[in-house]
Amino acid sequence: MEYRLLGRSGLAVSELCLGTMTFGHTATDADSERMIEEFRERGGNFIDTANVYVQGRSEEIVGRTIKPYRDEIVLATKVRMRTETHVNGVGLSRKHIVQNVEASLKRLGTDYIDLYQVHVWDRLTPLEETLRALDDLVASGKVRYIGCSNYLAWQMMKALSISDARGWSRFVSVQPQYSLACRDIERELLSLCLEENVGIIPWAPLGGGFLTGRYGQDKPSEGRLSRPSGESAWELRATERNFAILDKLRHIAEAAGRTPAQTALRWLAQAPGVVSPIFGASTLEQFRDNMGAAGWSLPADAWAELDEASRLPDDYPTRFIRKFDRDLAAAE
Repeated sequence: MEYRLLGRSGLAVSELCLGTMTFGHTATDADSERMIEEFRERGGNFIDTANVYVQGRSEEIVGRTIKPYRDEIVLATKVRMRTETHVNGVGLSRKHIVQNVEASLKRLGTDYIDLYQVHVWDRLTPLEETLRALDDLVASGKVRYIGCSNYLAWQMMKALSISDARGWSRFVSVQPQYSLACRDIERELLSLCLEENVGIIPWAPLGGGFLTGRYGQDKPSEGRLSRPSGESAWELRATERNFAILDKLRHIAEAAGRTPAQTALRWLAQAPGVVSPIFGASTLEQFRDNMGAAGWSLPADAWAELDEASRLPDDYPTRFIRKFDRDLAAAE
């Protein structure tokens, strides 16, 4: 297992991150615990959860399992979503953050969280209030590092600027949706992360299961892709473009002697700015297949083929800027 530094920090994390949204839900407690144990045995040290995954059950399973070797694990969780029915039971106010970090610490059975992430933007709470509350948690020792998830580029840049100006802890990472089937972050967020050295830890690296190659043209009757709405809805994934990407993925995977899931994860793990794709699994079989993405490299020509097949259409102002970047390069 390869290790990489998380953004502008000295924190080393494994090249794959174990996502736990299925724990206590589609994955049994026993299988969830076994996944964590095997992940650690294979050198994995980065585990991601959230306070709202299965109403906190995921955090409980993770905390109970890693307790004997807590200090070896880089433990990440999140805050922002609704956890109580009252008016202040949601968002990124100081009140909600402080209440929920205490609740997460209790469920996780630990006295500190390595990476505490805001789950999505909160347009009602002043950003200064959120960032100051997070900085206070770092100062108190309850949180080691902070990150964000599902942010627009301007939202992240605003947050980084405020933190830098005030001398507060800044986001070391962002958790966006990113895969061969969804490369939207490349329009603006990716270049910001590269410029500011913010580590990218993608969620849905297999497009909600679409890139595993298990599905044909017909809508599945179960699983995430069967849902009527959401980021992994079949209607969103099952496009002509994505099926063309999947065909190329199957071809590259076969040539590499790997499965489509392993190849899709490997492509993402080698993408610029990406630190550690977050993969999840409902069964041990899925988990072990995904773990086959670690410990090898996709050849440069194969990586480039997948990159070309899934590349976003050129857009403004990116193509305009690139034109004059080439002029500068010629003058060097």
